[in-house]
Parts: sequence; structure tokens; C-alpha cells
Amino acid sequence: MNRADAVVIISAQAEWEVVRDVYTTLEIKKTPFGEFGETTMEGLKVVLMHGGWGKIAAAASAQYALDRWRPRLLINLGTCGGIAGQVQKGEILLVEQTVVYDICERMGDPQEALDFYTTCLDLSWIGDALPVPVRRVRLLSADHDLDPGEVPTLRERFQAVAVDWESGAIAWVAARNHCPCLILRGVSDLVDETRGEAYAALSVFQHGAETVMRTLLSALPAWLSLGLKAQMSKPL
Repeated sequence: MNRADAVVIISAQAEWEVVRDVYTTLEIKKTPFGEFGETTMEGLKVVLMHGGWGKIAAAASAQYALDRWRPRLLINLGTCGGIAGQVQKGEILLVEQTVVYDICERMGDPQEALDFYTTCLDLSWIGDALPVPVRRVRLLSADHDLDPGEVPTLRERFQAVAVDWESGAIAWVAARNHCPCLILRGVSDLVDETRGEAYAALSVFQHGAETVMRTLLSALPAWLSLGLKAQMSKPL
């Protein structure tokens, strides 16, 4: 398979393990970043790829995928931590904008640095008839789990509802390559101003991740059909 219609990037190891459980017939191969498998869904050539956690691996693996398979559509499925009171556990979020909030510029204009890595995703091709109920959001990314002490600031400054580690990097790389990008994240656990429910109980995240990923993967063929109908009409 030289060119894929879509590449689906899965970032965290816990998320990728669910992919392996669901797609048991995948012939697993390797990239510099992790495993991948090629399959067909809805008559489309699809690559499922483990991209790795954090912004560095996310950016590098996204560029690798775009260079190697030249997809018409780049998809990122995964989990996120939700801010208690702003979102519900298990809720599926359709990302319209990403903000990398852990940039700390002290020598110049901090807003200019923040704006540079903020990405608005063009979802005009999706339309209104979506395969599953979702909530359209701005998603924040950083290379750390959400600090409960940051919750009031993020809620006030960005109207934040959820955060993750990778979406900001993947969206930014896709935009620089002019590749349509679809990011769907499910809320695996909640954080409030005093604690994160998964921070002292990893099993909370693991259970939430499995639930979220199975939900996202069950709807993946429908999202692919929707996305590629729009993208296949465009010239190579």
C-alpha cells in the first residue's frame, strides 16, 4: 500500500492496546515511532498507527505518516482529561481548535508565541449530519497532565473544557502540510481544582481509556465514510 486514503494516529500506549484488541487481524509492522497496520474500511485504504505520547512524538509521527502515506485525511483518536463541571466523563469531543498552553515566553510577546501554535481545524467538509453525538470544542494540549491548580486559570483564559498531550502538535503539523485533519477525543477522567480522579488511581484512566477507545473505534468507519466522501472529490 503506497498511498492511504486515511491515516489514523493513536497516541498513548493504553489507547493503542485497545486498537490491537479490536483489530485482531491486523498485520503489525513497525515505524520509528511504534506499530502500525494497514486495513480496508468502507472500501478505503486505512493505516492505523501508534504515534507515541507527548508533543515531540506526536509531531514527528504525524509528519512521518504524511510523508510516507500521503493520506487525503489525517485522523487522531484518543483520550483527554476533562475539567469537572465543564464536561462529562465519556463525552466525545470534536476538536475545532487546538491551543498549546504550556508555552512560556519570557523574552518576547507571550501571546504571539501562543498564537503561533494555535490551530483552527477546517471542518467545513463535515457538515451537520454526524455519525454520532459529539461536542465541538477547543482542546488544550501540554506535555504534562492537568495540574488541578491550573484549572481556574485555564477555564477563565481559554474557556477550557478538556486537555490532552498531543492534539495541538498533530493539528499544527497537519495544517502546515495542508492536510484535512479530524481529531476526536473522549473524556477518560476528570480533574477539578483540588484533585484528578485518576492521579492516585491509574485504573480509573485505564478503564476510561478502554471505554472511550472502543466507542471511537466503533464509529471510525462512519467517520471515514463521511470524511473521504468529501476528500475523494478533490484531485490528488
